[in-house]
This record gives sequence, structure tokens and C-alpha cells, in this order.
Amino acid sequence: MSPSSSYERRWLILAVIATAQLMIVLDLTIVNIALPSAQQDLGFSNDDRQWIVTSYALAFGSLLLLGGKLGDLFGRKWAFIGGLFGFAAASAAGGAAGSFGVLVAARATQGVFGALLAPSALALLATTFSDPDERGKAFGIFGAVAGGGSAVGLLLGGILTEWLNWRWCLYVNLLIAVPTAIAALRLIENVAQPERPRLDLPGTALSATGLFALVFGFSNSESHSWGHPVTIVALTLAAVLLTAFVYVESRVQHPLLPLRVVADRVRGGSYLALGISGTALFAVFLFLTYYLQLTKGFSPIETGLAYLPMTVAIVVSATLANNIFLAKVGPRPLLVLGMALGALAMAWFAQLDANSSYAGHVLPGLVVLGVGMGNIFAPGLSSATYGVDPADAGVASAMVNTMQQVGGSIGTALLSSIFAGAVTSFAKGKPPSAQVAADAAMHGYTVAFWVAAGVFALGAVAVGSLMRSIKIEAGAAAEPTTEQQLAHS
Repeated sequence: MSPSSSYERRWLILAVIATAQLMIVLDLTIVNIALPSAQQDLGFSNDDRQWIVTSYALAFGSLLLLGGKLGDLFGRKWAFIGGLFGFAAASAAGGAAGSFGVLVAARATQGVFGALLAPSALALLATTFSDPDERGKAFGIFGAVAGGGSAVGLLLGGILTEWLNWRWCLYVNLLIAVPTAIAALRLIENVAQPERPRLDLPGTALSATGLFALVFGFSNSESHSWGHPVTIVALTLAAVLLTAFVYVESRVQHPLLPLRVVADRVRGGSYLALGISGTALFAVFLFLTYYLQLTKGFSPIETGLAYLPMTVAIVVSATLANNIFLAKVGPRPLLVLGMALGALAMAWFAQLDANSSYAGHVLPGLVVLGVGMGNIFAPGLSSATYGVDPADAGVASAMVNTMQQVGGSIGTALLSSIFAGAVTSFAKGKPPSAQVAADAAMHGYTVAFWVAAGVFALGAVAVGSLMRSIKIEAGAAAEPTTEQQLAHS
């Protein structure tokens, strides 16, 4: 395939990349819906249940930087295709699992190949589209998929679990990954570094173990407590290892993560916005789902349908933000607006009570949140990779996924512990009853939503202060079109 033919197929390539991204995002929520059925089928305890989610998060979060670098060194086409086939094989093993141990191992393997797949997908997008108008459209579509896919996962998980069984929440990945990989084989041109530098082994070891300890520490705090010895040791170790990682990266000749990637204020602000929004957005998918199902009595399918207006709002606002406003005003005001709308939506959700209606009280908040997320995800993804050297596109993309993964882990641990503390505090001294339990849960939701609103508000201030104002201009030499990429395999 010639470079020009690859360039001519760039919109088909976008469809392939977006499909792969949809699978990755779906898997973050679709398995959560299947957990109760899987637990009943395989007979594992409530304490063990978290490992179905945590094993994926640990492998995915700790290996993202390595996955991004491997794509940079050996070519993103093969990282992308290898990630798809590996993810499909792990999903097949998980769907066929006859025991808890096999399911956990399969989920961890999904995380390993997801860490190879996710950075290569975004890096391929960043290096395929350099024209500002086309780049805006491409990242608008990609951002809409990234932002709305989780809600679609809730709906699809409910449908598959209710109509088939929980195993199809894993098997469905084969129907997505295999055709996507076959299409990628024909459409995508491989671009590898002609002079391949040595892999930064010390940096790789420090980043993988440091991120593993960080995600594990937050996960342990959720299942045990912040004062638990394992939590303290893990988070302390994470701080030491990640500090050492930054030191090593500033000294080695060919770093795993060149610090110039994150030192740029535009990219750094984008990473911060995506990480903070991941932290706060967790409140919606966890606590609003609890509220709809446990307080309002929604079924899993009804809950998934309830989130669809938010998905539509994300798609529309992401497309408008990147196609029209990004080139005119730059990413900074869009990201600040998105986080401000996120804070407003969370404050709205904090007003819910047991008698609130979906149409009058939940729906408006979801639409506002969707508009906010569209203004964060699409411009954030676009500016997080803008102006980066093509040789660093994979690791820059990996930082996007790393920030979202770490943000989600922090949100899970922080908001879950705040929720649990609020419930305990409310119920203390009151005679046990179903009404007290319901009121305590509602109080917990309210507190969690207010905290999430505060996180979004602080994020708006931090991102507005950190980022510099730029406009996405034509002729960004750091991101050539496919015709300009001459190294092929």
C-alpha cells in the first residue's frame, strides 16, 4: 500500500480506530452490569467480586506507558492489531471461564492487551489527521465515542445480561475486535522509527510498578480503608517509585516518557482535565446507577436507556466543539466550560431525593453533564496530542489513557469512602429500619455528588490557570500527514 492510498483511506481508518476505542470504553462498564450474574454462576464472594474490575485496572493502568512506547518503536499498526487480537482471545477465555481464578486472569490479560491497543489507537489518529479542519472532525468523532461509550456499555450490558447471559458481555468483544483487526490489516500503514533506540528498561520498570502500586493502593482503600497498612504502603511506594521515574526520565538518553511531552502547558492542562473529569465522572456512573436501580427501581436495561440522552449530548457537543469552536478559541475555554458544566450537573444531582422524577430531575442534569463532557473529551484528546513529535505520539497518547485510568481509580476510592462515611454517619444513633437505610443511602449520594461538584470546580480553576491560550493552527510540522511519513514496513 502506498502512503497516498493510506491517506485517501483516512476516514475508513478513523472508523476502524473509533470502533476499537468503543470496545475499550464499553469494557469499562459492560462487565460491571454482568458482575451479579457472574458471581451467582461461579460462586465467588462479595469480597472477591472487586477483583474482576481491579485486575483489569491494574494491568491496564500500569502498562499503558510501555504499550504506547512499544507502538512508537515498532509501529502502531502492529501494536493496534496485536492489541485487538489479544483482547479478543482474553475475552473469549473470560467468557468461557468456569472458575473465579480463570475469569480474573482473563480480565488481567484484557488489561495487558488494552494497554497496547488504546495508546496506538489515539496515536494513529493523531498522526493520520494533521489538517486542522479534518483533525477537528476526526477528534470530535473519537471524543464522542470515548465520552459516550461508557453509557452505551451500561445499556448493552443490561441487554446482554437480561436477554442472553453474563458471558456475552465478554464474548461481544470478539464480534468487535476480530473484524476490526482484519480491516486494520488492509487499511493502516505501519510507521516505525527507522533508527530504533533502546527501550528505557529502568523507566519501564519504575513506571509499571509505580502505577501498579498507585492503582492497587486506591483499590485497597475502597475495599478496606485509607488507614489500612496495605493501602498506606502501596500509596507510599507509588509516590517513591513515580518520583524516581521522573528523575530517571530526566537523565536517560532515550526516556520511556520524554518529559517534554507533559511539560508543555497545553498538553499538561489537557492531561489534567481528562484525569480530573475521570475522577468526578465516576460519581455519575456509580451513584446515579445505584440511585436509579435501588431507589427508583429501574431495571439494568432501563438504567442504560436512562443514560442515552447524556450520550447524545456528548456526541453533539463533542462534534460542535472540535469542528467549530476549537479552531476559533482554542482548547482552554472549552475545557474550562466543560468542567464548569460538570460542576453544575453534579450540584443539580445533589438535589435529588427519593421522590424525584427522571424526566424532571435526572434528565436535565444528564444533558448538562453530556454537554460538559463533550467539551472536555474531544478538545482534550485533540490538544493532548497536538504538536507532539510523531516519534512520541504513542507515549503522549498513553498519558491520556493513564490519566483517565488513574483518575477513575482515585474517583472510585475517594468517592466510595466518602459515600460510606456519610451513610454511616447518618445512620449512627438511629434505630435500624428500611427507611433509615434508604434515607442514609440518599444522604450518601448527595454528599458524593457535592464532592464531585467541588472536584469539577477546582479542576476548572486549575486547568484555566495552567493552560496557555492557543489556537489549533495549520501546518503543525510535528504532525505530518500520511504522505509525509516515509518509513514503512
